[in-house]
Amino acid sequence: MASYAVPLMKTPAIPIADSSDLFPVHRIFCVGRNYAEHAREMGMDSNRESPFFFMKPNSAILPNGADFPYPSKSDNVHFEIELVVALGKGGRDITPSNSHDHIFGYACGLDMTRRDLQSEMKKNGRPWEISKAFDSSAPCSEIYPASKIGHPSSGALSLKVNGQTKQKGNISDMSWNVAEIIAHLSGYFKLQAGDIIFTGTPAGVGPIIPGDVMEGCIDGVGSLTVKVVAS
Repeated sequence: MASYAVPLMKTPAIPIADSSDLFPVHRIFCVGRNYAEHAREMGMDSNRESPFFFMKPNSAILPNGADFPYPSKSDNVHFEIELVVALGKGGRDITPSNSHDHIFGYACGLDMTRRDLQSEMKKNGRPWEISKAFDSSAPCSEIYPASKIGHPSSGALSLKVNGQTKQKGNISDMSWNVAEIIAHLSGYFKLQAGDIIFTGTPAGVGPIIPGDVMEGCIDGVGSLTVKVVAS
């Protein structure tokens, strides 16, 4: 019987709210520029375009309450508060009308970004991975099952740093809603149970430094708190 040459990696998992169960994370998909005001603040056209995606490894997950180690090779790391969708069932070419059948629950997450490296990659026409897919770059709250909170189509989302509000918006302002995101993404990938989707961030993104405390909240979904520490 064959054995593995190196130890198997433990599957990263996110706690499920009010439960002892865990949600195993398979893949992390992220939607870029899904709020018009954020697109404008990044110097991009805010017209509704086809959604585009990038990915983070599942090892980027950082649980609620854990410290965020300031990453190396960057002097300008930004926060991005986002609604996170957790899939309980996979599929290909999912229609918007059937998308809710595939959702296990929702969470509040942060797409942490090495903005200086992202700008450099954009300028040179290179991939974003080193700016988006680094260790601990996906802090995430507990998963709140849709069976308990429903499928929110609106709700204020905000991010405070050291008690001062930096981002605020509403998930109803997304250029592409959750159903449309799932439908579009499932045309490119066969989605699977355990996949999670970060759905984009509103305007107001900005830098953090060691010692800062980030507090994210999405009304009707949940909240998370993360402290930034030196590596």
